Formats: sequence, structure tokens, C-alpha cells
Amino acid sequence: MESMIDRREAIRRVTALLGGMALVGGSSLVSACDQAQRGAAAARGEAGTFTARDIAFLDEVAETILPETKTPGAKAAQTGAFMALMVTDTYPERDQAIFRDGMRKLDEACRAMHHAAFLDATPPQRLVLLDQLDREQKAYMDAKHGDDTPAHYFRMMKELALLGYFTSEIGYTKAMRYVEVPGRFDPCVPYTPGDPAWAPHA
Repeated sequence: MESMIDRREAIRRVTALLGGMALVGGSSLVSACDQAQRGAAAARGEAGTFTARDIAFLDEVAETILPETKTPGAKAAQTGAFMALMVTDTYPERDQAIFRDGMRKLDEACRAMHHAAFLDATPPQRLVLLDQLDREQKAYMDAKHGDDTPAHYFRMMKELALLGYFTSEIGYTKAMRYVEVPGRFDPCVPYTPGDPAWAPHA
């Protein structure tokens, strides 16, 4: 289903979810989405400069942000591999270094808070930590001065987790409503508050 996705629209929507901030990687994200999504679907080991353990780490970060509920979570969508490939293929060296160092900082923060590595922490422990990091990144981004100030590492992780999930087949067809086109045009359809959003078409 990845080929059906309007990637510019997906990036626009994730940007809206993140409060209108421009995504790290900018226009490079659009041109690299095809390659990264294909790689993410096939990845079973290393991706770019990331090891299998790094990808497992990113899967758990993404799963904490987008856990399994009535629909499959981020890990089922192989979001960790997507994140790794996007960082490798679209981020400039400075941002790649911030992201990789952020993985280390996140793990160290988990050890300090819960006396366990992030991969060994329980889902509630992970959630408490990521909630704290989310508040930290928001304060940092709100105080950011100029375009030259780098993004917070957790901001990068959060936006890639959202982008990876909502441009995956699972996110597109399970978390959102998707109808193959062409088909019958219905200008007005019933809507019940709480219904999933309709997925856009390419």
C-alpha cells in the first residue's frame, strides 16, 4: 500500500500533529520516503549505520509513542527500521549525530530514572520517561532561536515515529480509513465523532 500514499500530504499531516514545526530533513524527506519505506518493509537486520539492536531500540521508542490498541502499534509497522533509514538517508551529518547521541541520552535517562536500560524497562516506565522528554523537547523547541539551532533529539524521534507509522500500510489502512480509488464519488458521508480520519490518496 505504500505506493498509494501521498507523501507530501503525509508530511503535512505529521507537521500539523507536531504543532506546525518543520520536520527535520525538510524537502529531503519527500524525495527519500519511497526508498525508506521500501527498505523499512524489507529490513530484518541493519539499516544504514544502525544495528539490529538500534532498530529494536527505535521500535520500542515508537511503540511507546504509538502503542498497540484496537489497531496494531508502531512496532508492527516496523517503524524502527523506517526511522533508521530516514536518519541515514535524509538527515545532514549534524542531525544524524544529534539523533544517535540522543539514543544514548535516552537510554542513560532511563537508567537514571528506573535503574534499567530502555529495552529492559517496563512499558509504564518507558511512558513516564518519554512523557518527561516530550515536555523537555517542547520547552527547548519553544525557546529555539533561529533556524540554525538544532532540533531536540526527542523531537526527531517523535516526528519520525509519527511519519513512519502513518505512511505505513498498517497506519494507512488500520489507524485511518482507506478506500481504494477510483470508485464511486460520495460528496457527503455520515460522520460519527471519534471515527478515524480518511487516508488521503496519491
